[in-house]
Amino acid sequence: MLRNLKKNYFLLISTFFILYFLFNLMSGERGLISYLEKKKILKNLQTKETILIRNIEETDFKNTLLSDNLDLDYVETLIRERFLFGKKKEKIYIIEDNEN
Repeated sequence: MLRNLKKNYFLLISTFFILYFLFNLMSGERGLISYLEKKKILKNLQTKETILIRNIEETDFKNTLLSDNLDLDYVETLIRERFLFGKKKEKIYIIEDNEN
C-alpha cells in the first residue's frame, strides 16, 4: 500500500490541487457564484440609482416652478389635484386606476 502511494505521489498531489482550485474557482469568496451574485446586486443598485436620480430631477423641476418665478398654471393643477377644487359650473371627474 505504501509503495503504491509513493508511486502515485505526484498524481495524488496534482489531483488534490486541481480539486482545490476548482472548488475555490466556483464557490470561494472570489468565485464564479459570488461574482454572479455581486453582478446581480450591482444591477439592482444601478436601477435604484436611476430611479432616485429621476425623482430628484422631478422634485427639482417642481421646486423651480414654485420658487421666485411662480408658475400659476402649475399652482392651479396642484390645487385641483390635492383639494379637488373646481370653478363654477365645472364638473370634476375622478378616474381611479384599478390595476391589480
